Amino acid sequence: MHAADVMTPHVITVSPDSEVREIASLLLEHGISAVPVVDKDDQVLGIVSEGDLIRRFESEEAEKAHGSWWLRLFSMADKDAEYVRTHGRLASEIMTPSPVTVEEDEPLHRIAALLEKRGIKRVPVVRDGRLVGIVSRANLLRGFSVASPGDAPLADDRAIREAILKEIDAHTGVIVDRLNIIVSGGNVQLWGLVESKEQRWAVQVAAENTQGVKAVENNLGFMPKGMGSF
Repeated sequence: MHAADVMTPHVITVSPDSEVREIASLLLEHGISAVPVVDKDDQVLGIVSEGDLIRRFESEEAEKAHGSWWLRLFSMADKDAEYVRTHGRLASEIMTPSPVTVEEDEPLHRIAALLEKRGIKRVPVVRDGRLVGIVSRANLLRGFSVASPGDAPLADDRAIREAILKEIDAHTGVIVDRLNIIVSGGNVQLWGLVESKEQRWAVQVAAENTQGVKAVENNLGFMPKGMGSF
């Protein structure tokens, strides 16, 4: 399997001029831990992770929060909120610049080695230099769980995956950037977060009705309360 077979498409991105507060809102709203920074042509300039934000907001109170610092960020007293608003930083100032990227046809084992070597958790996927997806450690594990090392990738599997995502995006209210769909030999695994039982079933039905699908394993979870409300 390759990057295109497991990557999360429809990546949430920010511009170099995006403010820290906006970035924190996006991470909270979409339940993600990092966003690529791209220019107007979708060229990847950098990545802003929750770690980058933590370094900006680190304080004694944030340390006591044990990872829930950003929940406090949006429940601060007016004085603190005003401080964040007036002393904010831009994505271009806090991002990790010039991140390593991979092409769509990069094999999973090479991506795994790259993440290990660089000590990173995710890598943007590009086509002709433009961002088309992102592969995280979780994406890799899901890919490895359904494909044997010697398996040859099937063109039909990739077509099935794209058809399912297209159907979900066009005909349901599910946000596809919260999903990760793995297809191997016509067998589909559904991963990610949805907002309700109805959405969970909608994604499963979309997969089951896609031509070429043999079986569907539904591992979708639900968005924690409060996410998506900013």
